[in-house]
Amino acid sequence: MEQALLAKMKQSLTDLKEEIISNLIVSNEDFKKIVQGMDPKDFADVASDDIDRKMIEAIGAQDLKRLKAIDAALTRIQQGKYGLCLKCGKRIPQDRLEAIPYALMCIECKTADERRNR
Repeated sequence: MEQALLAKMKQSLTDLKEEIISNLIVSNEDFKKIVQGMDPKDFADVASDDIDRKMIEAIGAQDLKRLKAIDAALTRIQQGKYGLCLKCGKRIPQDRLEAIPYALMCIECKTADERRNR
């Protein structure tokens, strides 16, 4: 994958992560107390670190799932595996990655996975 696209996707993932955490700060007093003394540059790392129990409670299930997916995507970038479907190994189309930067599977494999889970 092109380095320029990788850099763009890494920035997009980091921005998404910071947005989720910023929204939590605004909407949840307990979470706000946890991160009040933190450097803003550390917000992106909050979900990766050992997290205080209150923070886990503050994060909704959907946001927690997205944060984990974002962290996994950032790890795949570091490993050189970003943009490859976890099921079939084919390249995930750039349009899909731009729409869902933390996508794990190509559209075909994701559709098949969703059908099985119904």
